[in-house]
Amino acid sequence: MKKHHNANHIKMSIKDNLTSIKNELPKGVTLVAVSKTKPNEDILEAYDAGHRIFGENKVQEMVAKWEELPKDIEWHMIGHVQRNKVKYMAEFVSLIHGVDSLKLLKEIDKQAKKYERVIPCLLQIHIAEEDTKFGLDDSELSALLQSEAFKAMENVKIVGLMGMATFTQNENQVRKEFAHLKSIFDQLQQKLPEISILSMGMSGDYKIAIPEGSTMVRIGSSIFGERNYK
Repeated sequence: MKKHHNANHIKMSIKDNLTSIKNELPKGVTLVAVSKTKPNEDILEAYDAGHRIFGENKVQEMVAKWEELPKDIEWHMIGHVQRNKVKYMAEFVSLIHGVDSLKLLKEIDKQAKKYERVIPCLLQIHIAEEDTKFGLDDSELSALLQSEAFKAMENVKIVGLMGMATFTQNENQVRKEFAHLKSIFDQLQQKLPEISILSMGMSGDYKIAIPEGSTMVRIGSSIFGERNYK
């Protein structure tokens, strides 16, 4: 019996994990609890601990959770978005992190209009060395922002940038990539003073991202434990 008690004692609860991460985040850095693949009861445990911002990477899973969970939760779409899925989340999504094309932005604008909403979006910038990561490069970013199509949109609002560093043990490389994203953010802020969010840093690298200027971190496994892949 005693042994069992010790095992429980070692396992940190979601609430404890959340509290310790929030306590170490500097003022002005928002925590997105990445709840993808996690059951509703795990999300409710974080919710009961006072957390309201959750990130999902699959639209259908996010919709199912939105339907069942408290309505004051802010749902962030943090994964790659397929255009044909935008319509399912347009009614409620609080922030879309991974906008990586003008075509996708047009679709978000179109679907947001149906609900008379303005959907906040982050433009995803390609900063990693890996080719598998999505995102705009510098010239695509300029082209998108200067396009007449973008200027005509009334139902989306660009509120910042998002980027993912290379998955590597080389901290200097990760730091350099985050610093590069911060410099793009600073330049863009001169043209769009209203942008305020720089979403960079996940469980593995958020401690590097924060000193480089991140204002929003996406943390899953450090809160909920390792992912359960379906």
